[in-house]
Amino acid sequence: MIEAAMIWNEPNNKSHWDPELDPDWSRFASMAILSADAIASENPALTKVLGGISPIDPGFIARMKELGVLNHVDAVAVHGFPLDWNLWQIQEWPQKIGEIATVTDLPIWVSEVGVSTFGAEEIQVWGLKRTADLLLGNAPRIQWYSLYDLPREWEATTRHREAEGSSYYRHFHMGLLRQDGTPKPALKEFLRYTPAMGLVQWFHFEDPRLDDAVAWMKRLGVTNMRTGLSWADSFRPNALDWFDRQMEALADFDVTVTFCFTPEHRGMMPHHTSPPLVPEEFAEFCATMIRRYAPAMTSASLPTRPASAA
Repeated sequence: MIEAAMIWNEPNNKSHWDPELDPDWSRFASMAILSADAIASENPALTKVLGGISPIDPGFIARMKELGVLNHVDAVAVHGFPLDWNLWQIQEWPQKIGEIATVTDLPIWVSEVGVSTFGAEEIQVWGLKRTADLLLGNAPRIQWYSLYDLPREWEATTRHREAEGSSYYRHFHMGLLRQDGTPKPALKEFLRYTPAMGLVQWFHFEDPRLDDAVAWMKRLGVTNMRTGLSWADSFRPNALDWFDRQMEALADFDVTVTFCFTPEHRGMMPHHTSPPLVPEEFAEFCATMIRRYAPAMTSASLPTRPASAA
């Protein structure tokens, strides 16, 4: 079941939201408020999460508070990769969460944390242990990124791709499973932390790994996971068939579904990081997905209580 709807992915990361088109974040804030309200109109009980930020920047959260976004969501989320991309050390995790707690009383989710095997597989084992020691019990949701390595034949969804240098290629080595599906050493370690620790797995359109991913997550004892439904993908032929298949396959998990990615023809610029021309269109996409996959419970759909014996 869907337990939470996340609005965008890393909105303060220029690989996922174009700061040149929205330098003061006002366009993003307007879109986020419209989307949160649209989600709430379909299912008021669903947790609404401000998309996981990267870098972990209290200034960005303060800006969202100033623009009113935090009045429309139930939690904020952060992403951290201190052994791969961030300019801080892994032992600073509690401090980083504390920095966000100084600007909001909302729950703080860690909706992506991970360690690549770009340099060595043993680093991921150590990083997973250290991350678990630092974070378990200190956040309502901790979701490890990710189950699978990204296949080398695919592209990572970043704006600048190979121009990012080695930072780009680390995207392909974040999994607990290699591209061919064989386990890395950290997989056995991960078993120690489920179900307290969940997983993140982004599925590409018509991803052939879907069924195997579900089987692995069940084998690992995972109960909560995060994935995405792409607004851009919704314009592909047979998009709803794929969305239906994906969400049906994940029905046994508590799912955080992330709504993101601007279709090229609906952005101010033809790129997935662009603010939409009409932000209400993104909000309607969010509402449509909630209506389809997480509609509000009505009295008719609630289980009936058996009558007491006379």
